[in-house]
Amino acid sequence: MELRAYILRRAITAFAVFLVILTLNFIIFHTIPGDPIRTLFQDPRISPEDLAQLRHNFGLDKSLMDQYLLYMKNSLTGEMGKSFSYYGDPVGNIIKERLTNTLILVGSASVLALIMGVAIGTLAAWRRNTRTDFALLGSSLFLYSMPTFWLGMLMLFALSGSVPSGGMYTPGADYAGLLDQFLDLMHHLLVPMTVLTLVLFGQYVMIMRSSLIDVLSEDYIVTARAKGLTGRDILRHHAVPNAMLPLVTITAINLSFVVGGAIQTETVFSWPGVGRLMYDALITRDYPILQGSFLVVTAVALVANFIADITYAFLDPRVKIR
Repeated sequence: MELRAYILRRAITAFAVFLVILTLNFIIFHTIPGDPIRTLFQDPRISPEDLAQLRHNFGLDKSLMDQYLLYMKNSLTGEMGKSFSYYGDPVGNIIKERLTNTLILVGSASVLALIMGVAIGTLAAWRRNTRTDFALLGSSLFLYSMPTFWLGMLMLFALSGSVPSGGMYTPGADYAGLLDQFLDLMHHLLVPMTVLTLVLFGQYVMIMRSSLIDVLSEDYIVTARAKGLTGRDILRHHAVPNAMLPLVTITAINLSFVVGGAIQTETVFSWPGVGRLMYDALITRDYPILQGSFLVVTAVALVANFIADITYAFLDPRVKIR
């Protein structure tokens, strides 16, 4: 019963936060200066009557309160409206298409960064206060502090001519089969995925190292050493499983980043993902796209944190369910 009550309280809290974020999402994008219709249709020959009709078609002639109530109703029912700049296409369909591209790029980079970060963070903690530890920690700090867009442009400059400069596929390519298409995708994916992996990698190394150092100082680790267990057994069966707990939270937080996309990386490499979609929508004042994108990112972030809270209650008996 305690677990059920805990889950229910967490779910109610998450839903309340979701409603607050929805309201802030509406306010922020409706206070952006500029007229989206004028931004999209800059032809001075357009008559005021046509502009008024366009505003009516997109519901921009209604009061802010009416727009807000309609927005909340549509958001809670999954209806995200129609895009201003994509010829009135449903926002949900546009985001769904871009979401797949983002998951390919940022999802693969996140998995690689997590695996590498845990392995190297474990090595740094096990050899703490040695040259190996200092070298690994310094490299991690350097990569973590490096601007993503700068690293992306540096990689493009260094590998110019040998790697594609952007996009997911070669324009106009005639593929002989799915294998050729997959290889072309991997060729375009390699550099942006490497950039994101390097940026995320440092974070996981530092967190894993710090957590593992704390665990290695616990009494049960001293007891395991006294029993004659090897260092490998201590790491595998005692230290690493407990040190992984903080990574549950970090992974949950990064899930929203995976869905939101890496705006800087997708812009530098012209990768057609959610991050690039939000950037283009901001330039064109496409409120439905912006609100829909942030709605998806918010929902995933809340669900991920909710799952992390529940996972903590199961994995760590020290977490009290209150």
